[in-house]
Amino acid sequence: MIKVLIADDQTIVRAGFAALLDAQPDITVVGQAGDGREAVALTARHRPDVVIMDIRMPHMDGIEATRRILAQPGTEALRVLVLTTFDVDEYVYEALSVGASGFLLKDATAEELTSAVRVVARGDSLLAPQVTGRLIREFTKQRRSRPQAPSAMETLTARETEVLVLIAGGMSNGEIAKRLVVSEHTVKTHTARIFSKLGLRDRAQAVMLAYESGLVIPGDNTTPS
Repeated sequence: MIKVLIADDQTIVRAGFAALLDAQPDITVVGQAGDGREAVALTARHRPDVVIMDIRMPHMDGIEATRRILAQPGTEALRVLVLTTFDVDEYVYEALSVGASGFLLKDATAEELTSAVRVVARGDSLLAPQVTGRLIREFTKQRRSRPQAPSAMETLTARETEVLVLIAGGMSNGEIAKRLVVSEHTVKTHTARIFSKLGLRDRAQAVMLAYESGLVIPGDNTTPS
């Protein structure tokens, strides 16, 4: 059973999402928060698997709440799914920087909502091509100089580096398997080793690291347009 906490300052949004999710046989809503401060407290109390997090909330915004939640002990497997309208691009970069695993439109359909929760709960990231593109543009705008690649990057094999580049390009395991002409199981193995070597939580952090390290440069043909 996937345990979900919903954080949004709009009561009707929380209630609507909770009703949709509780109707699923494999999902249960364990708490609802009206602001970021309450989200942090309820996460510590209920230990959800997924937190659906609005960004603009009183007392503490979703960015700071995400940062504090993921800094708590025992949250290695917890995933934060950020609510967005795609209207404020800088939030895409900032939310990923503090550890969010993906983004969900506030006007998402029931199917999109339940699918998003399941995707991040199993450790994948919800990074649609348009979101990845916005992330890249915002990262390029904010970065003043290209930092040196972390020394941990040097521990990757040539194939692992190749897989990381393709992950940063927004490809799924299946798509990477087809590109490299290997099995999907092999791709999963490479991905697990990459995450272990680089200390990554999920694919969202892998995307961030690939750009921050200079391994992938905005405009490369591996990235979505």
